[in-house]
Amino acid sequence: MTSDFSRCRRIWSNVRLATLDPTVAAPYGLLENHALGIRDGIIAAIAPAGAVESAAADAQIIDGGGALLTPGLIDSHTHLVYGGHRADEFERRLQGASYQEIAKAGGGILATVRATRALSEAQLVAQARPRLLALLEEGVTTVEIKSGYGLTLADELKMLRAARQLAREFPVRIRTTLLAAHVVPPEFACNPDDWVELICSDLIPRVAGEGLAEAVDVFCEQIAFNPAQTERMFTAARDRGLGIKIHAEQLSPTGGAALAARFGAWSADHLECLDEAGVQALRQAGTVAALLPGAYYFLRETRKPPVELLRRCRVPMALATDLNPGTSPLASLRLMMNLGCVLFGLTPEEALLGVSRHAARALGLYDSLGMLAVGRSADMLLWDLDHPAQLAGQVGTPRPLQRIFAGEITHATTA
Repeated sequence: MTSDFSRCRRIWSNVRLATLDPTVAAPYGLLENHALGIRDGIIAAIAPAGAVESAAADAQIIDGGGALLTPGLIDSHTHLVYGGHRADEFERRLQGASYQEIAKAGGGILATVRATRALSEAQLVAQARPRLLALLEEGVTTVEIKSGYGLTLADELKMLRAARQLAREFPVRIRTTLLAAHVVPPEFACNPDDWVELICSDLIPRVAGEGLAEAVDVFCEQIAFNPAQTERMFTAARDRGLGIKIHAEQLSPTGGAALAARFGAWSADHLECLDEAGVQALRQAGTVAALLPGAYYFLRETRKPPVELLRRCRVPMALATDLNPGTSPLASLRLMMNLGCVLFGLTPEEALLGVSRHAARALGLYDSLGMLAVGRSADMLLWDLDHPAQLAGQVGTPRPLQRIFAGEITHATTA
């Protein structure tokens, strides 16, 4: 930390900082009655409020009135760009149909594929805007958006370009992930290895060459892609300098998480069926376990991720919405924090870490986001809260007093 506010252009004073900085010993990395200064969108100074006296005469000083300042929220796993809806499947599940049964009957992901293929890039952007706005309004400043509902070369690229367009329209950081290996396209039902080859030889090089994605994801599951196919795609991604993520151990124990860890994956996501060997592999690789309680809740699953084992092995745990039309149509990261505590047994501090510091690591952004520390991007939220645990313990209220993105106040409300 530094107390040099002389070069800061905007300063928040009289605030309580939930830094989430592991070098700060207090729970939540809490610093009472502090000030935080920024320059060029980066946190440049953190010190007790009295140090602001050294600020330059032209600095803008904002009196926080004792409010709580936290890092911006990070949603590290979404399928936010898609066409159509799957409300009919919601009804069918309530009547007893399983996720697998719906998928085998041509529903599930393939239903959204058909709806997504029918839309233009502009139409996909238009349908995605309200979902993104819902996240932004409750304090999200970084969002990952996956492809995976196109499942052709042209339609996968269309989805990624739609996500990039959203990043140009809104004050938010968007990380895009190629998930062409979501399910096997109907055109390749009889020869899935040909689709895998197309992903490796055409899609991944094209996406990497055009800068359309930061990472590659694979759904490694009995109804999707097996470990051998997954390994081929991870190899192609690594060779092109792309990050690696995986949907793993959601419906059955496939060993996908351990495979992803072997490739140094940023995260392994879902993990309801993760075993101890998989947990140890994540620990050794430093791979984040991304928990998705929305899908667990919405599908009425009964097998929970092994949170206590992950905690004991010090595997960082992220939380994300998994926002998608069929299994988690829930555009609220605050709700995920609450569900992570109530359903999975996380503490409120673990939940907040899961949508900040650990979520940043799950997107390959650990060095720049996820905590309030000098040198990090000034993505922050000012809250009228007495305690950080309220962020997980309450849903819907309050909204942030200020949403700050790269040092600029983008949303402001009254207490």
